[in-house]
Amino acid sequence: MKNISILTLFPDLYEPFINTSLLKRAQEKNLINFDLQGLFSFAKPKERIDAPGFGPGDGMLIKPEIVEKAIDKQEKEFGKAYKIFFSPQGKLLNQTNLKEIYNKIADKKHIMLLSSRYEGMDSRVEEYYADEILSVGNFVTMGGDIPAMLFLEAILRYFPEIVGKVGSVEQDSFSGPFVDYPQYTEPVEWKGMVVPEILRSGNHGAIEKWRLDKAAQKTVIDHFEWVRTYKLNEVQKKVASKFIPNHYVALMHSDVLLEDNRVGTTSVTSIDIHDISRSCATYGIKNYFIVTPLKDQQKIVSKLLHFWQEGYGFEYNPQRFKAIKNTHLKNDLKSVIEAIKEKENIDPIIITTSAKRSDLALISYFDQSKVWSKNRPILLIFGTGKGLSDDLMAKSDFQLKPIEGFTDFNHLSVRSAVAIILDKWLGLNEK
Repeated sequence: MKNISILTLFPDLYEPFINTSLLKRAQEKNLINFDLQGLFSFAKPKERIDAPGFGPGDGMLIKPEIVEKAIDKQEKEFGKAYKIFFSPQGKLLNQTNLKEIYNKIADKKHIMLLSSRYEGMDSRVEEYYADEILSVGNFVTMGGDIPAMLFLEAILRYFPEIVGKVGSVEQDSFSGPFVDYPQYTEPVEWKGMVVPEILRSGNHGAIEKWRLDKAAQKTVIDHFEWVRTYKLNEVQKKVASKFIPNHYVALMHSDVLLEDNRVGTTSVTSIDIHDISRSCATYGIKNYFIVTPLKDQQKIVSKLLHFWQEGYGFEYNPQRFKAIKNTHLKNDLKSVIEAIKEKENIDPIIITTSAKRSDLALISYFDQSKVWSKNRPILLIFGTGKGLSDDLMAKSDFQLKPIEGFTDFNHLSVRSAVAIILDKWLGLNEK
């Protein structure tokens, strides 16, 4: 039997929770034992269990000696405990570290949850006692009791015999790279919506493929930050990539700002062609467009592209050919949009980039869902010189927030900016 001590100001909050459904059954089977302890009972009559914090600021903190008495009492009865505190400043709980915590406590006979109220506990309590300090989200609740219940709901599902089917736990959303697939039951038709025919076909192979595709699609569109941090195998990468909208990149050498803030044109550089082509190939960009209206510049670019795409370049460096084969020259932005529309049968969503903030609809590198849910191709536009002109910026649907570090220097080369932005927007970031 596993003993779970809960130290709280309000033990009555837990009574209906622990005496309902699976938790009630687990206690009846002697799998777990809950012991609720109210912190008020560890204070002397008329003694406050809280006090103001040192320094300016409002709010009261639970005194450390009150928590100490409660912990000592529980450990004397049930043995040394693995102690878990709940705080907005704690480690953000997700399915991955939830499983890691389970592995730490699976063989422990005593687990202790400590729920605070007011402004929390004296920080020395957590520093001295805590084995884990957890947050259930980037928000603040009135106390740690609901987070403690959420934790119990999540962690106890891993314990044998508490949840009937182990498979239902292992295949849950966020237990792998993808969230769960849609599920349906009778009736076949409800409010004009019909259960997909493939699920009624009896073809198990086709059903599994449908489920994988739907799970991957939902994850990519609504939970990209989760799937990109997961260690994906090649099959999972391939499935996920199917649902990332097609992306295109345009590097503008026209409609850009010059040193005196005039709108004009800039020269194409060979290194931008090579390096940005390689970045685009790495992140699955369908086409990289170099945009210049200058005829002499077009001749230079055309000669270079011909060498790598049709000439000796393939034999000289096959990897460079692979990067540059999807790079194209265009006269203006209108031609770029027309080329994308011809391939996709729909206009792209235009996202501009700048080193300066503007009044346009700024999006962050966590806003893929806002853009990708529109089910249209994406055109990322980068500027040379001192950046894109105001007129061109005004044509965009969104602008990505500028790249910034913890300094006031903000003068990246365009090839560096493209690489960083593509990685922040489309790259994998395994934890």
